[in-house]
Amino acid sequence: MADLTHLDDAGRARMVDVGDKSVTPRRAVAEAVLVTGPEVMAAVAGGQTPKGNVFETARLAGIMAAKRTADLIPLCHSLTLDHVAVEFESGPDRIRIVATAATRATTGIEMEALTAAAIAGLTLYDMLKALSRTMVLQQVRLLSKSGGRSGTYQAPESPVSQEAH
Repeated sequence: MADLTHLDDAGRARMVDVGDKSVTPRRAVAEAVLVTGPEVMAAVAGGQTPKGNVFETARLAGIMAAKRTADLIPLCHSLTLDHVAVEFESGPDRIRIVATAATRATTGIEMEALTAAAIAGLTLYDMLKALSRTMVLQQVRLLSKSGGRSGTYQAPESPVSQEAH
């Protein structure tokens, strides 16, 4: 089982030792898509949501979540964040959430970006659930990452995220 980095020789979960790795700039971008339906999007566009400004609350929730990622995911390393941003793209029946996280560290920042996107999406759901309980949070995925030993990654285009544009 030595090939699996998060398992020791006895098969027990362990946190990987990254102490000997070089500190490098790292950046990751992730997305999530909340499919709301056109009625909910009309309420959002018209400022007629029961809990106020859904985007600013979700933005703050995503940033806060990125900062707490190591508390939520058991084998995730604690990182000092240089930057976290959460942006939204409204479509006719959905909201695309794009989260960016950056650091200078010995391990990746992908989980922070993914956590920010997911929690921002869940916060949007919470703020809009009075308007619809049929919303679906989907497409939580890594879009890109740079830095570190494994280099650069760019996700292929997705039909789901293209619909949000």
